[in-house]
Amino acid sequence: MTDLDFRCTGVRPEPFGASPTLLFGLRIEELDHQPVHALALRCQLRIEPAKRGYDPDEVDMLGDLFGEPSRWNSTLRPLQFAHASLTVPAFTGTTHVDLPVPCTYDTEVASASYFRALARGEIPLLLLFSGTVFTGRGGFRAEPIPWHKEASCLMPVDVWRELIESYFPNTGWLRLRKDCLEALRHYRSERALPSWERVFEELLASAEAKRAGQGEEATKGVERR
Repeated sequence: MTDLDFRCTGVRPEPFGASPTLLFGLRIEELDHQPVHALALRCQLRIEPAKRGYDPDEVDMLGDLFGEPSRWNSTLRPLQFAHASLTVPAFTGTTHVDLPVPCTYDTEVASASYFRALARGEIPLLLLFSGTVFTGRGGFRAEPIPWHKEASCLMPVDVWRELIESYFPNTGWLRLRKDCLEALRHYRSERALPSWERVFEELLASAEAKRAGQGEEATKGVERR
């Protein structure tokens, strides 16, 4: 049985991709130094949020994913990040390749929401490998890559921010239900607002003023009592 060892050597943004893509450097070694004719590699990438700490400002941004911090002992579960595949050419001993991993900036996706909430530090990732290895000395045979093959990676938060900033500079994306979007379009049209930014700024300002007014009313009620 071919014995492969996988190590992640780093991660960097793909500078010339058609869409946001991270390149994960992989070091692959065939431990018995048998010739590998090709490798049809599949990889599942998983975020392991329990393996890092969080600053107070990050905790505030993660409530939609994990709930109240008092519950994090039970809710801080692994998150699915991505699936990727790669055909590795022939090698003997050790080879180094880049695994391209497509990314999304859709904040409705848990992984993107998690990345966006982090301000600093590193993101603990686990790469789970599967696929088929084509090998054989003086012959040719196909073998499955065992499911227990994996590698850990600490991806700097700055790498993710650099990637997204290069594709979507100073912007973000929201996905809305059609009826909600239509209601916002009517709101914008009725007030002749010049941009979507002005729509949200006006709605936020209105909500803040309403909350401040409710606070004043509550204070007056206490004083009257």
